[in-house]
Amino acid sequence: MVAVTQRRDVSKGPGLTALRGALKDWRRNVVALVLVVAPLALALVAGSRVALYGAILAAFVVWMAWFVLTAVDWLERADF
Repeated sequence: MVAVTQRRDVSKGPGLTALRGALKDWRRNVVALVLVVAPLALALVAGSRVALYGAILAAFVVWMAWFVLTAVDWLERADF
């Protein structure tokens, strides 16, 4: 006997709706983008490998902070 499973339409689920809401926080997105681009630009202008390493490290830290804040916002909005 073959089990028949119904596929849920995930495009209308509460998780996706919450994710869209969490990603609409444009201030958080812009601040993260500026905090990544500015040190990278300064490091490229300086031309130092150490400055570039520091800028890449800072970009990683900013990305992780953005990711955690967005995930927390998503979990607060989601109704599973």
